[in-house]
Amino acid sequence: MKITTKKTLDVTASLEIYIEEKLGSIGKMVASYEKDGDAELRVEVARTTQHHKKGDEVFFASADLRLPGKVLRCEASASDIRKAIDEVRDMLHGEVEKYKAKHSHGR
Repeated sequence: MKITTKKTLDVTASLEIYIEEKLGSIGKMVASYEKDGDAELRVEVARTTQHHKKGDEVFFASADLRLPGKVLRCEASASDIRKAIDEVRDMLHGEVEKYKAKHSHGR
């Protein structure tokens, strides 16, 4: 599965690896669509604000997973970018499970 990352903040090499490791696991779930080239994951990570009331920066992560006949979209915000990525992964995992259950009749 191809993962494309749109970054509107400085992404370190370790964060890039983190994204690949956490969201790459979704690729195993959609492996049957990969052989047809029908699975693509687009990830966006950003800082939502520079001026949070408590001085904390708020981060945003979103993922669009393109599957045959459907685009699954999940997004999350957190005080740490890694937490936002984890939340997106967890939500996307649930959405993929629902998609597979609905579309398993034809496979």
